[in-house]
Amino acid sequence: MKLLAESTCKTIINASIESIDLTEWLFTLKDSEYQICSKDHIAAGNSISENGKRMSINVEQIAGNLLIQHYVEDISQKDHCRVQSISDSIAAAGKTKLHIVWELKIEKKDLSSCELSNHVIVNATDDFLNLLNHLNIKNLDSISNEMLQNLIQHNEEETPLFANDIERKALKGIWS
Repeated sequence: MKLLAESTCKTIINASIESIDLTEWLFTLKDSEYQICSKDHIAAGNSISENGKRMSINVEQIAGNLLIQHYVEDISQKDHCRVQSISDSIAAAGKTKLHIVWELKIEKKDLSSCELSNHVIVNATDDFLNLLNHLNIKNLDSISNEMLQNLIQHNEEETPLFANDIERKALKGIWS
């Protein structure tokens, strides 16, 4: 797969690392909670994949591009959650698919705080490359650069808001 964009954003959560379960947070995130974490977030829900793994389904619109993500559980630890999706991407140029990896990690800073890392990788699929070829777009670098800027902006908006939601739930003792 061809890397299109990659972004990591970090922020502090003012709760002990022991009080947080990132995987449970992701797979129990309510639609309304997801929506308040970014102006681009439209909807979220949960399901089970065909192979029995948990799935987080997210819908967002970034820079006019509607993304329907079917994130399947890959790593499921309290301090490390990674999910992967072959996501539907719908834009004026057409409908295609992107491979997206979303990874959340927390690292202890002290007894009452930790750092959240929100890492997102967007890869081209054959379907995406075929669409570009059909549109006679040869310069993948310009597409990749624009995608990177949109991803960074989105990640910088949602990461502190995700951290706020995680912190609020950790302080309530949701995962104790």
